[in-house]
Amino acid sequence: MATKSPNDILKEAILLERRGKAFYSNIARQTESEAVRKVFNMMAEEEDEHIEFLSRQFKAFNEKHEFLRPEAPQEHPDEEVVMNILTKEIREQISAASFEAAAISAAIDFETRAVNIYSERAEQASDPMEKETYRMLAEWESGHHKLLYRLNEDLKEQIWNDNSFWPF
Repeated sequence: MATKSPNDILKEAILLERRGKAFYSNIARQTESEAVRKVFNMMAEEEDEHIEFLSRQFKAFNEKHEFLRPEAPQEHPDEEVVMNILTKEIREQISAASFEAAAISAAIDFETRAVNIYSERAEQASDPMEKETYRMLAEWESGHHKLLYRLNEDLKEQIWNDNSFWPF
């Protein structure tokens, strides 16, 4: 398989992030759950940040044939508290077999794909800034994955409890 150029990888990454934003925005518009809407709007906004970051990298690489030093994303200090509250609200507002739960599951797959793409590129890259760029993106996407995974696990637990699936 032919090795892709940094330009090709950056274009694919920007497209991946745009698709993610479209997916998350669409779920936010369609859901009846306010808590799910907040989570997916937050994720769509973060995809915008990824698109801006990758676009700056693309421009720098095209102009100077080098990557910019990536800056670590700034997390809001209350993000963990907010996510714990939203997780509780989501469990109360949706069923584990609902449209929203299916969207969360699909989003996990989307984020897994992004983490894999960025991690693989970080391993393949020889340029230190390119490596750092893709490692940072993989970590950023991994945060999304962990949030969605936690929500999904809570919903699975809920359906097991609601339907008395326990074997004992």
